[in-house]
Amino acid sequence: MQLAVFDLDGTITRHDSLTPYVLGFLKRRPWRLFRLAMVLPTLLRFALGAADRGELKGSLIHWTLGGSSRQEIDAWTARFVPHLIAHGLFHDALEHIARHRSNGDVLVLMSASPEFYVPAIARELGFSEVTCTGVRWVGERLDGRLTTPNCRGEEKVRRFQALQASHAGLPTTAYGNADSDLAHLKLASRGVLVNGDEPTRRRAVREGVVCESWH
Repeated sequence: MQLAVFDLDGTITRHDSLTPYVLGFLKRRPWRLFRLAMVLPTLLRFALGAADRGELKGSLIHWTLGGSSRQEIDAWTARFVPHLIAHGLFHDALEHIARHRSNGDVLVLMSASPEFYVPAIARELGFSEVTCTGVRWVGERLDGRLTTPNCRGEEKVRRFQALQASHAGLPTTAYGNADSDLAHLKLASRGVLVNGDEPTRRRAVREGVVCESWH
């Protein structure tokens, strides 16, 4: 038995999940499209290095989905997640998840994507635990600004170490796809870089992280 920790976007999914989630929601509510313009100041600050990814993510969610009811968000999530699972996942990722599940391993989904749909993905794929980026609600209405640090880079390291501590004694396999994932992958008993670009693969090899190509 071991702890198996999977990243989501680019590791299990073929692409980012937040952008299609937002665009799909807006497609059904075209009057909200003008709100995308409100994200531009934060996008510019991000491009200039004055805002981080968490600020950009919170701005995008706030201006595009903000004000939506929990019922609206839940209804869209219920449509989005099955379509994503049917059409947007790596087959090899599903095989690895199934193998860990059959071995009785503790499956954890750890993602920078937001909490209003990541837990639904985790449930559908059979994960027993999930940790992701929190977002603010005001009563039953989504505000969208982040309530936790963006679960990326050093924040992933912190959460990964907390997972290891809560499952003390279990060897750990961790899967990720980005350069920013190497910081926690190298802390695992077996870290696996999935479909990394060439510079990240070279760095992974130097740091003792296994490189795999998934399809």
